[in-house]
Amino acid sequence: SPMAASIGEMCGRGLFCWVKTINVWAVRLKRHAKRNVHSSSTHYQLKTQIKTKRIPEWAGVVGLEIHVQISSQSKLFSGSRVQFSAPPNSLVSFFDASLPGTLPVLNRHCVEAAVMTAFALNCSINKKSLFDRKHYFYADLPAGYQITQQRLPIAVNGTLTYSLGLGQKWNQMVTKSVRIKQIQLEQDSGKSLHDETRSRTFIDLNRAGVGLIEIVMEPDMSCGEEAAAAVRELQLILQTLGTSQANMAEGQMRVDANVSVHHPGEPYGVRAEVKNINSARFLAKAIDYEIQRQIKVLENGGEILNETRAFDDKTGRTVPMRDKEGKQDYRFCPEPNLPPLILYDNQTIPAHVDAQQVINIDWLREQLPEMPSAKREHLVQQYGILPEHSFTLVNEVGLVEYFQRVVEQTQSNPKKVIGWIINELLGHLKQCNLPVKQSPISSASLSELLNLLEKGSISSSAAKQVFQEMWSNEGKSAAEIVKEKNLGLIQDQKELEKICQTIIKGQQEVVSEYRKGNKKVLNKLIGLVQKATQGRADPVVVKAILEETLS
Repeated sequence: SPMAASIGEMCGRGLFCWVKTINVWAVRLKRHAKRNVHSSSTHYQLKTQIKTKRIPEWAGVVGLEIHVQISSQSKLFSGSRVQFSAPPNSLVSFFDASLPGTLPVLNRHCVEAAVMTAFALNCSINKKSLFDRKHYFYADLPAGYQITQQRLPIAVNGTLTYSLGLGQKWNQMVTKSVRIKQIQLEQDSGKSLHDETRSRTFIDLNRAGVGLIEIVMEPDMSCGEEAAAAVRELQLILQTLGTSQANMAEGQMRVDANVSVHHPGEPYGVRAEVKNINSARFLAKAIDYEIQRQIKVLENGGEILNETRAFDDKTGRTVPMRDKEGKQDYRFCPEPNLPPLILYDNQTIPAHVDAQQVINIDWLREQLPEMPSAKREHLVQQYGILPEHSFTLVNEVGLVEYFQRVVEQTQSNPKKVIGWIINELLGHLKQCNLPVKQSPISSASLSELLNLLEKGSISSSAAKQVFQEMWSNEGKSAAEIVKEKNLGLIQDQKELEKICQTIIKGQQEVVSEYRKGNKKVLNKLIGLVQKATQGRADPVVVKAILEETLS
């Protein structure tokens, strides 16, 4: 496909990811010489011009091909169940094994999933699409061909918009986009299990025939960070739609990266394909390594091979698998056992036709849920939270709903709620490797704790102790823990004054510093009071008492 881009576009894309090499060859011959010729009164002046040559910067060019397993109870062309980690070859129909006389029957749900995905990615839907046979021979492909959509796919010409965070805390977001060339339906192959010790290969056909959506992206990205951000956004979209679980660890989303380098304004270089990357983090590492590798090869006078490579996550390098010098002829041809796939809209749907017998794309468009980008914008506008916090909420499955329930049940400001959810709840969930739905602290329990804090019944440090206790002892309420541990705020003003007096007497050096004008040391005294009271003193009240006593 045509991939040329203007230098301006390249500079815009490469905001983060220009790979810089030597900028200047050399600056030479800086001397200005004047010579007086003895035999003549004519003076000859020799001036050497200073010339600076600048080598253009290298730019990475990245395009992705993503295979997504459709969330479906059965396979694309057979009734076999789809289940992860089932016993080998236990989910194989006669068609999956390619026995003679078997015919494909298209799974309606898979078609609907592809259409909804295409709408979410702003694609144009082809109301007529075709199935093709892609021939190649491998042990885990029993038929010797794969059914796909090469000539006329189900959707074309889309756009995926994603955001990149700048800074360590993602306190600035930059929005980018990548073009979608096409979306097509195809069947997965089986799985080869290699036994190196006994030099044998076992074949598991459970995956053979599982429905896939292949998403082909144009080479609009320039580094691993951009590609990883685009894949994460696509993952969220698919999970929101319910068209795929997109669990990369289980192979439900596999990425092939086409990587090349060039000088801006010049044609793209020869590309290498890094196959079957199953993690967004590994994808970023693989692409960045491959860009650096290609630059090093070219600067040393070598050539980039059009080859397939694999990423070794242990070494952080890409390694060659096979070259593409003799380009494989897949001998594409129409699939004779499947008619054209015809889709309808409200205007073209035939009269007196059972709705279950056709697919109405207008009806599917109406079923689309709120997309992640719109949900983030909605959260920022409704609750006044920071954009980077909206990304954290949306990126964790179930966290938005958890946050909204807490906000509804508590008197605390949403900004305070988001702080507790991100810093405390999410931190504990990550530490224990738990999803939101398995949190020991329910939204109602966290709301109760925040209400106690808001009413002034406990201090913020005591609230953190209560949170930790609630996490460790599931089922106990915040009020019960406060009562058991005696964590309620000290309400007796005289008791607090007495404690403050004791702290002041034991910290005469700090008191002397304070009276000399160093007001910051007051925080140390407040901390010591908090320690003495086990977090049961209101910091605001303590500060007022200390200031009055020391004045």
